[in-house]
Amino acid sequence: MAAYDDIPFDPLERVEMMEGILIARATGGVGDNRVYAELRRDFMDDPRIRDLLPKFVRTYRNLDAFWPYIKGEAGTYAERREIVSRAFTPLMDHLEGRNSTPVDQISSDVLQSFDAEGVHVVWAKALERRSADPEGAITIARTLLETVTKRILDECGLSYTEKDDLPKLYHNAAQALNLAPSQHTEEPIKAILGGAMNLVNGIGTLRNRMSDSHGRGGRLPIRPSSRHASLAVNTAGAVATFLVETFNEKQQRK
Repeated sequence: MAAYDDIPFDPLERVEMMEGILIARATGGVGDNRVYAELRRDFMDDPRIRDLLPKFVRTYRNLDAFWPYIKGEAGTYAERREIVSRAFTPLMDHLEGRNSTPVDQISSDVLQSFDAEGVHVVWAKALERRSADPEGAITIARTLLETVTKRILDECGLSYTEKDDLPKLYHNAAQALNLAPSQHTEEPIKAILGGAMNLVNGIGTLRNRMSDSHGRGGRLPIRPSSRHASLAVNTAGAVATFLVETFNEKQQRK
């Protein structure tokens, strides 16, 4: 049994330790339940890691609860090992800096400072699914913009209904922040703001046609790939960051 003093400080090494404990339990070993519980507690308290944890880690507090789950998922040790390793890949890639760009971190910092429990959680999920689950990532890209615009409208004391679609929510939030093209006379500014509005409308269209948000009959004309998901997520992140930075600047001027 590992002692708490043996738990490494480096986040990546800690995640590797947890993965090893779960693989040991999944392949007939005992695993160290005390260390697993300690690591899980720390990870669940860290918003940068919590939303990238495998679902079974977020669900099962101890190894005894995890065992029936993994036993039911696969019959062989090799299959169980693969399930655990694959589930940890998005978090490992995140900690190792794979599949990320400097813009990801800028957006993460801005969105976390704006709403760590709401907006930033959605952004983290979008990043998590960008490569592994393109259809899900496209769905969450739209959810990110919906969440940001609703939060801004709430802060501005403006109402909306659950039937309002993304273009309407964005239009109302843009009006409140003086970001609507009609509120400006300079052609370059109008063009940029109009482009942002077109991007938002495009994400809505992409999500309706290519994501997993609606039941569909027949075959998809195009099945979304990671590049489609990256386009949607990166665009949504850039627009959401722009909205939040504008809102913050407006609040500071007050």
